[in-house]
Amino acid sequence: MDFEFEEFDSPEDIFIAMSTMAPPMKNVLPINSYKGYIFSIIPLTPASGNSYLMIYSKGKLDGKLLEFDMNLKKFKSVEAAERSDKIYFVVLTPKSNTIADAAISTLEKKSI
Repeated sequence: MDFEFEEFDSPEDIFIAMSTMAPPMKNVLPINSYKGYIFSIIPLTPASGNSYLMIYSKGKLDGKLLEFDMNLKKFKSVEAAERSDKIYFVVLTPKSNTIADAAISTLEKKSI
């Protein structure tokens, strides 16, 4: 697998990047909080599945559903996705994720 990386300073910056990539009318997006990173892994070659972009920031997120206000650059935990003018992120915290493990390993080797 090949990985490309895009590092951000904060989760809010990741949310802004993800919000601009979201297809129109899709206002609930997944985000991972795993092994000290907050990230999304996007396939760059969907047909072969060999190249991925990891958009990430170091940190941890708790919560299941986050409401994000892009204008204020703020998020908060909510119970339901109720507002069409907001973008929502479902925070996934997997027990294991082999693609994320490979990406994190590659990233940490590059950082040394």
